Amino acid sequence: MSPSQAKAVAKYRDRLADKGMARFEVLGRKSDSTLIRQLARAIAEDDVKAAALRDFAARIVEHEGPKKGSILAAFRRSPWVGAELDLTRSSDDFRTVEF
Repeated sequence: MSPSQAKAVAKYRDRLADKGMARFEVLGRKSDSTLIRQLARAIAEDDVKAAALRDFAARIVEHEGPKKGSILAAFRRSPWVGAELDLTRSSDDFRTVEF
């Protein structure tokens, strides 16, 4: 890169920084490049649509570990809730096991 090109790039990045923007590179599928560019362009705006897109994308990609009580919550969502199943085990001392 020539010195004049480097200076132009530096000035361009300074202008972006003044606007609160940054240039960065991401890796993805070639078929998604248009979609990623459109999303980046839309999110870069400072409006309600951009804020909604940021919020939506953040909720989709954020990774939370399992929450305390999540197994109990899963059981409570089960279709068997209220089925009054008899889940008691027999109290026999011995069982016949075939080998």
